[in-house]
Amino acid sequence: MSSPTKPLIPLAVLPKNELGLTVRDYEGAMSTLCAGCGHDSVTAAITQMYFELSMPPHMIAKLSGIGCSSKTPTYFVRGAHGFNSAHGRMATIATGANAANRELSYIGISGDGDSLSIGIGHLAHLMRRNVNMVYVLENNGVYGLTKGQFSASADIGSRSKRGVPNIVAPIDPIMLGLSMGATFLARSFSGDKEQLIPLLKAAVAHKGLALVDVISPCVTFNDHEGSTKSYRFMREHEVKEIETDFVPWQQEISMPHHKDDAREVILHDGSAVRFRSVPEGYDPHDRQKVEEYIRERHDRGEIATGLLYVNESSSDVHEMNNTPELALSKVPFSKLCPGAGALAKLQEDFR
Repeated sequence: MSSPTKPLIPLAVLPKNELGLTVRDYEGAMSTLCAGCGHDSVTAAITQMYFELSMPPHMIAKLSGIGCSSKTPTYFVRGAHGFNSAHGRMATIATGANAANRELSYIGISGDGDSLSIGIGHLAHLMRRNVNMVYVLENNGVYGLTKGQFSASADIGSRSKRGVPNIVAPIDPIMLGLSMGATFLARSFSGDKEQLIPLLKAAVAHKGLALVDVISPCVTFNDHEGSTKSYRFMREHEVKEIETDFVPWQQEISMPHHKDDAREVILHDGSAVRFRSVPEGYDPHDRQKVEEYIRERHDRGEIATGLLYVNESSSDVHEMNNTPELALSKVPFSKLCPGAGALAKLQEDFR
């Protein structure tokens, strides 16, 4: 079933960003997902994020694999480039696209089935190579398109809609990222737009792979009593580690440090953001301590959300391979293919 075109009916004068675009210019087709699906809330957050960043739509490249999550790119930024790949292969397509044109801003939308089962090997190498892109993993613990079987992220003891408990240990994408050397790892909840939008902004600004694991409940197959990926379970067990906002580059804003629970900072545009102190000893730059803390929270039955780990000094795939600053897609054909003579000279060294 194809998605119907969303009617552009202005109900009020909408604010414009630095490009003169409204939030409607960052929308896509009408969603065909189930009413109340967490994935549509993720779509709304991505749409708002790109609008607030004033990102030119033609400089965005959207990629996906197969699954309910892979429909999401259809629903935001209709003016962007897009590629829907095979099941579990989004990471490889993204790597090739990024290698060919480093000037675009890449965002891949995947699911727990797409990323942690058939595509887990490709995701692992995407992390190793530190491909410069945002990787949104819409995590609901089930295979929604095939009627609700447990996915690789389903927790032990989590019950299906039929009441059957899962007995297989889950794969945690954050822990996987820590072990594979990922440089930006965050977790959020589709029902928490206030937290998710700043995390997505930070992910776009990060140089390298930015994995954002979003718990996104499946209202049809995994939003019942006994599920650990339901709306109720997330609201009862979520623990926000870093409550903050993303501030783009401007003249420095500083304020004294206080040990109270929350602080408010006034930004250049007059708006305010709130900062909450993280637990004493928590350092998002210390990979080992982050892993220990997440395990500790998990053992308590809690889900840590926020920016959990970041390495801002790492090299991305282009720096590691010393590629030219000019996108390979713009390199003249004469340089990409110097001719038979140059090839023959090159082969002399192998004789």
